[in-house]
Amino acid sequence: MNMSDRWSVQLSVSETDGETNAEARLVLDGDVQRTGRGRAQLNPADHEVVKIGAEIAVARALSDLAHKLLHAAASEVERMTHERAHLHL
Repeated sequence: MNMSDRWSVQLSVSETDGETNAEARLVLDGDVQRTGRGRAQLNPADHEVVKIGAEIAVARALSDLAHKLLHAAASEVERMTHERAHLHL
């Protein structure tokens, strides 16, 4: 088995008209393996603080990425064992 020992996550954040979008890309040896996405929307009653929207959107993108990784791992376990995998975050 060939295992990469360098994993990195690249984060991108954009904000337009009270909506913040984030993307978390897992990169192994220069190749994007999985992507998670997150979004935050400003409540019109709240003050606009871009940093808070970015934090929420990034947290959601990372959470989405984590769930996708866990699902991929569970699928691999099931493929190898031919039994249902029970993995939890």
